[in-house]
Amino acid sequence: MSGPEGWGFTDDRGTELGAARVPLRVAAYVRAGAALLDLGVAPVAVYGSGHDGEALDPAKAGGLRAAGVPYLGPGRALDEEVLRELRPDVIVDVTYDGKSPYALDEAVAERLGIPLVALSVSGELALPAILARFAALAASLTPAVREPSASVSEAAAGPLPADPGPGPAPDLAAAEALLRSVAARGGVAVLALSGAGAEQVHLARPRAWPELAHLAGLGVRMLDPGPGPGSNWLTGDWTRVAELRPDLVLFDDREHATPPYELPAGVRLAPWSPETPPSPAAYARFFRDLAEALAA
Repeated sequence: MSGPEGWGFTDDRGTELGAARVPLRVAAYVRAGAALLDLGVAPVAVYGSGHDGEALDPAKAGGLRAAGVPYLGPGRALDEEVLRELRPDVIVDVTYDGKSPYALDEAVAERLGIPLVALSVSGELALPAILARFAALAASLTPAVREPSASVSEAAAGPLPADPGPGPAPDLAAAEALLRSVAARGGVAVLALSGAGAEQVHLARPRAWPELAHLAGLGVRMLDPGPGPGSNWLTGDWTRVAELRPDLVLFDDREHATPPYELPAGVRLAPWSPETPPSPAAYARFFRDLAEALAA
């Protein structure tokens, strides 16, 4: 809850955060910062994860580069003095385990005396619930502006806003309707993967990824790689891709992933970022692009 008396927010670790006034200067993990920018909150700076290098990864960045938001490099190697000089009022990260921020050591925020918000992006949550949580945080940081949020039929981890909004943002709802319509025309088999070199590939388990599970719910025929170790990925070689006989491969287009090496003849490709900014605008773009790829 935010108001004239101050600012408060309970994140998805159950941590109650507060400040004497609404934070105006936000530093964030790239994925979170790109989502907040879409939702009307421009970060003063963003940082990367252990996968990231010294340059901003376009697959995660959304509109950050065009908005001129500075990138500080990987969070675990962050220069604390540079962050201190930016005078952030709050830091926003994501969490996969509901316990720890993903990309920044929480001790950094503690040393700087800055509250750190961690919002869950794990497969235990449905995509609409994840979008609703980011919308709730953005609304708390811009109390005079009511941002549209995704509809939530499932309970999200951590407290949700009392009123999650009337439904999906119009662009997102239209993109979902388009994708549902295209998926219903034919059973195009879709496999999501992340390349790890010529000898190895990580095959995504659709139910472990909120956006892939959401695609399945919209009627997209998502292929499961089958039994084996790994909760999010099944790691194997490229021959396994051929064995699954996909019609279309969603390939991880983050900069640390490698392009597909060996695919059967006729298999179509479409990019997928496992770290798409969790905003309605970003997912509307992804769903529209996927609908076009399915219809090709």
